[in-house]
Amino acid sequence: MFKKKILIIDDTELMVKYITDILTDAEYEVVTAFNGVEGLQKVREEKPDLVLLDVVMPGMDGFEVCKALRDDESNNLMPIIMLTAQDNEDDKLSGLELGADDYIIKPFNYRELLSRVRNTLKRIDRNRWANPLTGLQGNIEIQSEINHRIAKKELFSVLYLDLDNFKAYNDVYGFASGDTAIKLTADAIVDNVHSFGTSKDFIGHIGGDDFVVITVPSHDVAISEGIIKDFDKKILTLYSEEDRSKGYITTTNRQGAIMQFPIISISIAIVSNERRELESHIQVAEIAAELKKKAKAASGSVYVKDRRTQ
Repeated sequence: MFKKKILIIDDTELMVKYITDILTDAEYEVVTAFNGVEGLQKVREEKPDLVLLDVVMPGMDGFEVCKALRDDESNNLMPIIMLTAQDNEDDKLSGLELGADDYIIKPFNYRELLSRVRNTLKRIDRNRWANPLTGLQGNIEIQSEINHRIAKKELFSVLYLDLDNFKAYNDVYGFASGDTAIKLTADAIVDNVHSFGTSKDFIGHIGGDDFVVITVPSHDVAISEGIIKDFDKKILTLYSEEDRSKGYITTTNRQGAIMQFPIISISIAIVSNERRELESHIQVAEIAAELKKKAKAASGSVYVKDRRTQ
């Protein structure tokens, strides 16, 4: 496994050694710079996973370094934690306004430093895996969450959601409108999980028009019904008045034949371990694929829940 690389930019040799020892013991790879100009050069050369940046340095101070890093779009996802001996609220706010992710007041102990470094890296990693259109977690996080609940022997339900007739809508209305439909779907899912789910529920975006919700069996139907009700109402706003009144759109297939496609609907497959044991995210996905075929065979927005015992 690759070690995370952390760049320390600080003009005090004693502080650099102290931080380096802590991070090295925690199995991070450490690189150092003793002024702002050298720090910017090391970012370009080393491409660190995180920067620990001292505020008070001669010449180019930490605020100037932070601004220079954030002005370069290639560094947007690189987290910056600022260090200062000044317990000054204005300094803290200035750093955060320039794009710093966190702030540590000196002196600090090894536990605080490691906690902030680990939490910041974990948050950034989650953001990297998130879907750029909806901000929801992607496949890796979805699989991990399902496997985690299986390992903990928790009761859970997984809702697999996707859109019907979405490709035809994309063809007629264009990709920008298609993206709007995806965002609308994500909003309907998030709103109803918050309204009818639990605080531990998980929402993911596999990609395209495919979504996942992980909840508990006692809440899965209420969430599904709420999503369908909201979605069916809101999706109509993305159609022209003429298409709404007809209840379908018209497009031409590759053979030149004119085809009619109904208004987009949503199909939900619910897989649960309340009646039988599930062993992996792969098994859950296979069961969901069978259920989605049943859901898509019906007209309009529907949910289908697996009630088999084996």
